[in-house]
Amino acid sequence: MRLKLYHSSYIYICALVFVCLWTHCRFEDIDDDDDAVVTTEEIVPEEAVVNEEINYESPRPSGNVYFAEHFDDVNRFKQRWVSSEAKKEGIDENIAKYDGRWEVEPPVKDGLKGDLGLVLKSKAKHAAISARLDKPFSFVDKPLIVQYEVVLQEGQECGGAYLKLLSAGKATADLHQFHDKTPYTIMFGPDKCGNDHKLHFIFRHKNPVNGTLSEKHCKKPKERLEEPFKDKQPHLYTLVVRPDNSFTISLDNKVINEGSLLEDFTPPVNPPNEIDDPNDKKPDDWDEKEKIPDPDARKPDDWDENAPAMIVDSSATKPEGWLEDEPEMIPDPNAEKPDDWDTDMDGDWEAPLIPNPVCEKAPGCGPWKPPMVANPAYKGKWRAPLIDNPNYKGKWKPRRIPNPDFFEDKSPFKMTTISAVGFELWSMSNMILFDNIIVTDDPAVAERWAAETFILKRRKIDKDSETLWESAMRAMNYKPGWWALYFLYCIVPIAIYVWYLCRRVSEERDEHRRTAEAKKTDAISPDDNIEEIQELKPRNTVPTSKSDLEVPEEEEEEEEEKKTAAAAADAAAEPEVATSGVQDEGEKPKGPEDSKPEHTSVSEPEVEIIEEEEEENKDADGETAAGDAPRSPKKRRPRKE
Repeated sequence: MRLKLYHSSYIYICALVFVCLWTHCRFEDIDDDDDAVVTTEEIVPEEAVVNEEINYESPRPSGNVYFAEHFDDVNRFKQRWVSSEAKKEGIDENIAKYDGRWEVEPPVKDGLKGDLGLVLKSKAKHAAISARLDKPFSFVDKPLIVQYEVVLQEGQECGGAYLKLLSAGKATADLHQFHDKTPYTIMFGPDKCGNDHKLHFIFRHKNPVNGTLSEKHCKKPKERLEEPFKDKQPHLYTLVVRPDNSFTISLDNKVINEGSLLEDFTPPVNPPNEIDDPNDKKPDDWDEKEKIPDPDARKPDDWDENAPAMIVDSSATKPEGWLEDEPEMIPDPNAEKPDDWDTDMDGDWEAPLIPNPVCEKAPGCGPWKPPMVANPAYKGKWRAPLIDNPNYKGKWKPRRIPNPDFFEDKSPFKMTTISAVGFELWSMSNMILFDNIIVTDDPAVAERWAAETFILKRRKIDKDSETLWESAMRAMNYKPGWWALYFLYCIVPIAIYVWYLCRRVSEERDEHRRTAEAKKTDAISPDDNIEEIQELKPRNTVPTSKSDLEVPEEEEEEEEEKKTAAAAADAAAEPEVATSGVQDEGEKPKGPEDSKPEHTSVSEPEVEIIEEEEEENKDADGETAAGDAPRSPKKRRPRKE
């Protein structure tokens, strides 16, 4: 019976799951159809991004480009880039050389096949390398866009990874002499030392009055910059300087700093109109004191400047129980001289001092001294009170004069023409990788260049580091709400049906338990047919083995005590279980010695009832396990009319 129930439940659950999956497919088809009608152009690229194989090809710049370098062609790199042979001025000869080593090689990890970069292999050494632009960039009416990638493959302890845009002129005619004093127009890129994380944007401004050059440093960005210095992943740095004097700095295509060349640099581009007169001096009689001691004040006659601040409390008395003869500290009686104590070297050994245990319960030990209290006569050093200074003239400032160096440059964008790019670095970390440098005046060109290089790298990194949850979200087409609804749609009916099955099993167990309890006594169970038992006549008994139907010892003692009363009731009672067989109408009753129960027999009607019960139990509980002995029928006591 249970097997049939479980079999039907299994079929029902399978059918339910099939219906849910079919419904899900239908919903997905509807969603796909709707999306195909409304946003076909958006879905196709997304699917392509998910399923495409990331293949890298060296980018080919298009549009107006002044410089583009992907470092994938080693022969072209050797022809184009020049390592510095200069020496720094004013430092020791051994460290003045630019002997840092540069190599073109793939990244250590997360690289694309065929993608190479320029790597600084040395640390704690000066290194410089540069390359000339395809054509000089002049600041006229088009924006300057500088973009390149940096990978701090070993992190960064202290050092820079910035790019210099070298100024056109005689000083940059020979790139073999590129060093820290070589004039540049813009310096842009990351720099760190200690906890100071920077993203430099420095431009050299030319004074239109006297022609001198001075560095202008951009304000610090509000965004935190710690992550690019420690995550060891590629990052894209982009600078845009526009003819309207505005600028934008982006990190990984996210703007982190922006402003104006006129307002957001230190020192400012334009000097002030007026300055302090350097020749103006403060007069000798200029009094800047706002308050002075009152010259007419006099010290009172009773003012004692020599009175001490603290005096002995004359009213104090020694507390009762004070132990003057007991010291506060005593030598530790349990201390022992160390075995390695050398008297000649260490001196005479003395036990360390510990607090005197006798003093713990006493007010104190040792010589008693009265406490000190504040002296009411103490007034301290006398000083005259302060009054307003009648000669006070205020804080002196030099007079202001027109600034002889004043100028107003309304177009600081018009900087010195750029002729080359280069890295001039010193770093405590090696394995710094540079890649995909581009100088252009078209934002679309820079965006396309990044899409063919940096975006592919980030996509590969994201794909390689994709978590299980991200994979599941992608499989769900980033619609977890629908899948949650499908899950509830499937699990609710299954949960209800499982609850129903558990309830049925529990009810069957309770029913079998009640039936078994009833069979152990004379109580009438639901499967007993009393009328049929009364109408049936006694038939031949079915002998059973003594081990199967042996009467318990308690029942045997009870039957022995009531043997006489049972013999009288047997004649009028319904067919019953006898100890030596069923008695026919024509037979004489047997004596007590003949009725001693050696083998128990059961009347034929009760045997049929027991067999029916066994069949029902077998249908409910299943077949008896192999090797288990068959269950013995319970012997019924004789009922009285």
